[in-house]
Amino acid sequence: MGAPHGHTIVVAETADTALQSAVARLLPQLSSSSPPPDLETLRRILEDPATTLLLAVADGPEGSGQVVGMLTLATFMLPTGVRAWIEDVVVDDASRGAGVAGALVQAALERAGQLGARTVDLTSRPEREAANRLYVRLGFAHRATNVYRFTLEP
Repeated sequence: MGAPHGHTIVVAETADTALQSAVARLLPQLSSSSPPPDLETLRRILEDPATTLLLAVADGPEGSGQVVGMLTLATFMLPTGVRAWIEDVVVDDASRGAGVAGALVQAALERAGQLGARTVDLTSRPEREAANRLYVRLGFAHRATNVYRFTLEP
């Protein structure tokens, strides 16, 4: 996949300690309430046919091979067709503003289309102003809808 500003977008294929470390480093920059997944959870994510974990990997001599961003694409079948949902978009603070998030989203859109989705949805908190501007710039339209969440007890 593309390589904007010295980054390559790849599909995560192996749940190993390097991936676990990268996710553990990035996830707190997105959410303070979600603990990083353990290796078994990462393995299950990567093996799930409905889930694609995309990684932005730094190119070049400095930081080569370092994961600087990630995005999760979920695709699933419904009676109304294939649906796609983008979640957990996060770019390392040091790599923001270099086109990484846009490249991740574009790669997710391409993959969703290849999997038969006609639309791709996502949510973004209003205070994430840069992310919201990016999604609009990439062609996402704000939907007049309500999002509800029910929290299940463990």
